[in-house]
Amino acid sequence: MAITTFAAVDIGSYDISMKIYELSKKYGMHEIDEIRSPLELGKDTYVTGMLSLESLDSLCTVLNDYRQIMEGYRVEDYKVCATSSLREAENMWVILEQIYRRTGMQVEVLSNSEQRFLGYKSIASKEKDFTEIIQKGTAIIEVGGGSVQVSLFDKDALVTTQNFKLGNLRIREKLLPVEKETIYYEQLVEELINNEILSFKKLHLKEREIKNVILVGDNFTEVIFRKGENGNLCSTIDKATFMNVYDRVVPYSPEQVAVEFSLPLEYASLLIPSIIIFKTFIEQFGAETMWIPGTQLTDGMAYEYGESHKIIRTNHNFENDIIEAARNIAKRYVSSKGHVQVMTRIGLAIFDSMKKYHGMGKRERLLLQIAIILHDCGKYISLSNVGECSYNIIMSTEIIGLSHAEREVIANVVRFNTVPYVYYGEDGIYQEMKQENYILVGKLTAILRMANALDRSHLQKIETLHASVKENRLILSIESQADFTLEEGLLADKINFFEEIYFIRPELRRKRRK
Repeated sequence: MAITTFAAVDIGSYDISMKIYELSKKYGMHEIDEIRSPLELGKDTYVTGMLSLESLDSLCTVLNDYRQIMEGYRVEDYKVCATSSLREAENMWVILEQIYRRTGMQVEVLSNSEQRFLGYKSIASKEKDFTEIIQKGTAIIEVGGGSVQVSLFDKDALVTTQNFKLGNLRIREKLLPVEKETIYYEQLVEELINNEILSFKKLHLKEREIKNVILVGDNFTEVIFRKGENGNLCSTIDKATFMNVYDRVVPYSPEQVAVEFSLPLEYASLLIPSIIIFKTFIEQFGAETMWIPGTQLTDGMAYEYGESHKIIRTNHNFENDIIEAARNIAKRYVSSKGHVQVMTRIGLAIFDSMKKYHGMGKRERLLLQIAIILHDCGKYISLSNVGECSYNIIMSTEIIGLSHAEREVIANVVRFNTVPYVYYGEDGIYQEMKQENYILVGKLTAILRMANALDRSHLQKIETLHASVKENRLILSIESQADFTLEEGLLADKINFFEEIYFIRPELRRKRRK
């Protein structure tokens, strides 16, 4: 039986953690060791905007130590990810280059949506419990050093996700000047975050009832919910149990909390704002049950590695979560559901018929589908400037599971659906985007324009459609009983652009049903 030894390293806001796993098809994912090194990189980033030389030196020392540990375990593959402490640092690129030179490690800086998607996957790795709990209205509340992420589920579907820049380390540093001047620290934290929660509720909880809350933090968050001689994690608790633990933490100083729970002082000082954040969300949502899965980002990294290498099989459709998130954004901006459905059928039929010619894969197909779902969201703001407004909405809205670069591709595809296509490097435009991504923008735009033009009236006239490529022609065979004059008349420039991108010319063949 093949067993893969894998290491996941998380460069976080207040520590660097590494977990070693054994992955196998028979037994799934098994953690064999965990190492943590306290290092408050976020303190530099959130206060000064940059990582210092001292922090870089300490970080590289830890990573070199971790490399030696990996060698001892004979790790076959590994991944190193960084989150907001590097993502928000102005000198991020210099830091990454120095890390590689000093350690030989390539660090992947996750966008917030990628980070939260991995966190979500770490919870989903406990598949049986996760599937059961999200059948009712459920919120995942993930507290990190730089921010809090709230994701809502309803009947096994991801409804929405929102990021609040109110993490435990950021709050601790923000309130440090006034902390010793007040005995109402809890009230200060609640005042800081309550307005954000109320705005979230108005937007996303009008017709939803949250019964369950999944609490995700770091290892020190789990410590306070352990009990018994074996220190087992109380994975499911009610609000009364949560408040009993809360009352053992909040009234006391970090030093007292550190002694009470046998925690390092650095973690105890972060635990206090963490549990206040959890409590505030729980009360505002009116949740009855709390689930503490005891998972971390490294678990999600290992789970995704096992999934992508076909070592771990999952019953949960994560791609569908991304699509559902996009559909909820479209719903918020009152997009035409029927038009989107027809465009999706047309666009994916064109994409699938040209697999041998366009060189794109499953991920690009997903990006096309999301672009179609969001292509006219800008109409909510302006009917005369749809492209630019749609672009701004997409770039300003988090779509869980997509990187910033992928979101930028989608936003530009949607923009060029109605705005004249700007070629790469023209007048210095878009040179900050990788050339391969810009080529992808052109490919997806050509398909989107064709799909949109074939339902230009928004009347869903096409009954059936078949797409195939023959002798440098894309044959689109459609059946329609309706008058198709408008669609046929507006196809010419879309056909020309499609041919320019693919060197394949679309040809429409229409017949009426007898």
